[in-house]
Amino acid sequence: MIEQDWILGLVGGLVIGCAAALFLLVNGRIMGASGIVGGLVDGSGRATAGERGFFLAGLVGAPALVATIWRAPETHLIGDWGVLVAAGLLVGLGTRIANGCTSGHGVCGISRLSPRGIVATAVYIGVGMAAVALFRHALGVI
Repeated sequence: MIEQDWILGLVGGLVIGCAAALFLLVNGRIMGASGIVGGLVDGSGRATAGERGFFLAGLVGAPALVATIWRAPETHLIGDWGVLVAAGLLVGLGTRIANGCTSGHGVCGISRLSPRGIVATAVYIGVGMAAVALFRHALGVI
């Protein structure tokens, strides 16, 4: 039997791309999840707090709804909560340093041929590959 989980990735990518295009068309702004969350956390997005809240509810609610309809794909999430918390904090730090996240730079930046988005995406993909090589293969941590 041929592995078909790649179809879920393809559909997910298409949905994210369509959502980013729709967000840009409707709001005139880039759909960067870290910027949307950051505006709620630091208070700079008070004027659009309702819109930001609906976006985040959809970001969490849509996959939860889909998982109730279809079989959720198998994941290989590590069970060590310390590693998960550290990884989340490092991702948050990285989004602040890069002035954006994967949705802002990777999906929206590359599609607009933004040099900053292309460079940021190349850097975080490269660092992610190096981190996996180091932590999994050299240190055996994950």
